[in-house]
Formats: sequence, structure tokens, C-alpha cells
Amino acid sequence: MMTTESLIAILIPLPVLLPAAAAALALLLSRRPRVQQLVGISALGVLLLVAGALVYSVRAYGIHTVQVGGWDPPVGITLVADGLSTLMVFISQLVLFAVFLFGIGQGIRDGDDDDPISVYVPTYLLLNMGVSMAFLAGDLFNMYVGFEVLLVASYVLLTLGASAQRIRAGVSYVMVNMLSSMVFLLAIGMVYAAVGTVNFAHVSIRMEELPDGTRTAIGAVLLVAFAVKAAVFPMSSWLPDSYPTAPSTVTAVFAGLLTKVGVYAIIRARTVLFPYDTLDAVLLWAGLATMLLGILGAMAQNDIKRLLSFTLVSHIGYMIFGIAIGNPLGMSGAIFYVVHHILVQTALFLVVGLIERQAGSSSLRRLGGLAKASPVLAVLYIIPALNLGGIPPFSGFIGKVVLIEAGALNGSPTAWVLIAGSIVTSLLTLYTMVLVWSKAFWRDRSDAPEGDVALARPMTLRENTRTIQLSERADVGRMPLGMVIPTAVLVAASLAVSLWAGPLTAVTNRAAHTVEDVRGYRAAVLGVDDPGEQLELPRPGRTLGPGEHQEIGGAH
Repeated sequence: MMTTESLIAILIPLPVLLPAAAAALALLLSRRPRVQQLVGISALGVLLLVAGALVYSVRAYGIHTVQVGGWDPPVGITLVADGLSTLMVFISQLVLFAVFLFGIGQGIRDGDDDDPISVYVPTYLLLNMGVSMAFLAGDLFNMYVGFEVLLVASYVLLTLGASAQRIRAGVSYVMVNMLSSMVFLLAIGMVYAAVGTVNFAHVSIRMEELPDGTRTAIGAVLLVAFAVKAAVFPMSSWLPDSYPTAPSTVTAVFAGLLTKVGVYAIIRARTVLFPYDTLDAVLLWAGLATMLLGILGAMAQNDIKRLLSFTLVSHIGYMIFGIAIGNPLGMSGAIFYVVHHILVQTALFLVVGLIERQAGSSSLRRLGGLAKASPVLAVLYIIPALNLGGIPPFSGFIGKVVLIEAGALNGSPTAWVLIAGSIVTSLLTLYTMVLVWSKAFWRDRSDAPEGDVALARPMTLRENTRTIQLSERADVGRMPLGMVIPTAVLVAASLAVSLWAGPLTAVTNRAAHTVEDVRGYRAAVLGVDDPGEQLELPRPGRTLGPGEHQEIGGAH
């Protein structure tokens, strides 16, 4: 009879293995798009259920690990399911499932008949695999592999259709992320050279033996690699130039998830690998600069996609604020804000996709009258917009209050500066969201500076022997239910975070406690109950002598 632990051990690898298998099957079915899409929907639906089961299992039974390939820790590949990793996997699966349904309703190709949609489904599933692997990896190298899988998939998705604009944006995106990957690989080499292992739990033990300067240097290199991926200032300028050119389905996933994988990596590094406050001051000032410069950039934009891309950068600053503030409440607030922001930001980018379908453009210079033309679209925009702006009682307000309280508990002058910066950023975010509402939804289209360029309905004019197409796209004015319903689901999910903020806060508190409890993490992964106990592995440059052997603790 299968035990509970055996069942959990089967569930943990599925978020990595199932999308890989489904991607291979979808690639074989590239000439049968309907069946290909069915494979994608089935796989993502099952993954959502698996992720929900993992969240429940960890809550009920604690941290669980799986050693892939039969190798004992810390030598082999370890997948770790704890409160944080399972919560991130569940939220990511919810978003990926909803955006995939949106893409099917949209026709995937985003209005361009030349887009190679046969590669979309397998690439999307590989992206899912990379995201899940990065969240569940129990060692630095396999987190790196997860990053590379999702980044390779993102390269393909970003340039889907191979338009000149997308290729230019893709080149910038590829170069920046290749650089960050090289820095990450350099950091892994430094860690292995210093401590002889890359397993998170084992590294955390051996890092205690290193001099403070060595620890700080290694932590700084890792922080740079993760900060680029999370779009933390000053490594954030690549994002607003890359995301807006991609199709709506791709931009929504990128905005909702990819930067959060970088934030997750920073959390792991800060709590497990380097549970010291050496770099917290740098993180705090970087968080402040990210918040303020991001929102100032958003205020200068006339395109909604670029505006939201800058707000995305800005609100990463709130998460960095919570991580660096140095107390459990700040970590809980950061995790809560990650969950809130994934749902809200993804929903807003899907709304932009609906705006493009309804009005033919996302430029504020061309938009107007959308509230009258489509009240449903107006509702779908205003709810996540006010949520992002931090209006009570939405989850954005709750998350910011938790972070401000954590800063007040810290009490340092820097923390109070961060509190002031977060309040200013929240007010400016609300201003930009209201500005979009007033221009795109409230005013008449005839009042827009370029309101006659893209019309709410397709229209052509005959001029002599020429036909002039006044709208930019032939599908303008149609919002299929297949696009509206997934968007509404994510908006409803963001509302659910607000309505059930209490239970979710309890979940994020447990997740924060899990990542802060380094001793418990070591015990779960390595079977080491005493945080000072050492595992006997060969140091770099030393081989085992005759009669020597490795003694490794067990795991769940």
C-alpha cells in the first residue's frame, strides 16, 4: 500500500517531468494544432492540480525532498518542496494555465498570420518546466539549469513571428540574460571552489567556515546574477525595451513570472546560503532606486505596454524591500507581495491584449471611449489597476502595509527612507493607473491626438482607386470569450487574494518561517539535526584516501 510520503515523492518531480514530456508530444503533433493545444491544456490542468496537492501536502506534513537518480544528498540532484517553493509553483501554474487559454482564444498568433504557432505550445511547456525546476531545485547548478531552460524558451517566444522589432528586442534580451547566466555560472564555480558543494543546505553549513570577506564576495556575485534576472536597479533597463514587443500572451507570462523567479532566487540566497546582513544595506538602497526610477519611467510613457513594463520594474523594489529589511515580517510581506503582483500584473497585461483587440492599439495617443465601447473591458482594467495602485481594501494595499510595518519594526534610518519611498511610489503608481483610465477609457476618442489612426471598429475608405485601411488590425473590435474569460479568472484570483488576505498571510508567514529556518531546511535535505554537524565530503583539490568513505545523512 502506497504511503503518504511515497505519494508526495511521486508528486514532487511532476512539475518538471510532465511539461517536458508534454512538450515532446506537442512537438510531434506540430501538424495537428487542435490536438497540440489539447495536449497543452491537459498537461497544464494536471499540473495545476499537482501544484495544489503539493501546497496541501507541505502544509500538512512539512518539507519533503526527492533525490533524483538514486544519489544520496548532497551529491545528487535534490528537489525540495517547502512552503515557499510549492506556493510559487502553484501560483505559476495558475497563471500559465490562464494565459494559455487566453492564447488559444486569441488564436495564439496575436493577429499575425506569419507567426509559427506550431512551436508555441512545446516552447510554452518548456518554459513551464524551467520555471518549476528553478523553484524546486535544491542546489545551485540545477537552479541554473532551470533558469537556462526557461530563458531558451523565452528567447523563442519573445521573437515569435520574427518581425524586425521583436528581433531587435530579442537580441537585447538575449545579450543581457546571457551575461547574467555567465555571472551566475561564475558564482557557482566560486561556491564550489570555496566549499566543495553546490547543494543549498550543504553550502549553508560550509559557508560558516569561510572568512567574512570571502562570503561577502561570493554573495555579491550571486546577487548581481539574480538582480539582473529580477530586473533590480541598476540592472533593469533591459526589461521595458524587451517585453512590450512580444505578443500579449508572451508579455503577460514574462511580466508575471520571469522576474519573480529572480526574486525567488534572491530569497533563497539571502536566507539559506548567506543568512547574514552584510549586503542588506545595498539591497535596501537598490530596492528604493528600483521603486522610484521605475515609476518615474512609467509616468513618461504613452504606450500602455511600456507603462506597465516600467511599473513592473518599480514594484520589484517592494519585494527587495521586504527581503532586505531583515525580519520575519518583512520576508512574509515580500512573499505576499510576490503572489499579489504575479496575479495583478499578469491580469493587466492580458487586459492590454483585450484593449488591442477592441481598439486596435495600446497607445494612449490613439485611445479613448473604451468605457462606453466595452464596459466589461473597463471593469477588467479598473480592478487590477486600483489593486496595483494600493487602494484599500485590495491586496496591493495590504501587502504595502505589511512591508511598511516591517520597516517600522526595523527602525533604522534607511528603513524609514524606504518607507517614505514606498508611499511615494504607491501614490505615483495610482496616478499612472488613473491616467490610463482617463485617457483610454474616459475621454472621447475624438479628443485623442491620434484618435483617427486606430478605430474601435474595422473601417476602410475608398479614395479614387485605393482602399485605405484605417485600423491597424483586421480583428479589431472583437473580444472572443476565450480571451475575456481567462482574464476575468485572473482578475477574480487577484480579488480572492484581497478577500482572503488573512488565510493567505498565514500561508506566507509559514513560507517565511520555512525559508528563515535554516536548521529545519538542513535537516529535511541532509538529515542533519545539529546545525553545526558537518558532512564528510572531499574538499576541492582533495581525493578520498584508501579506506575513507562519504557519510551522508538521510532525507525524507
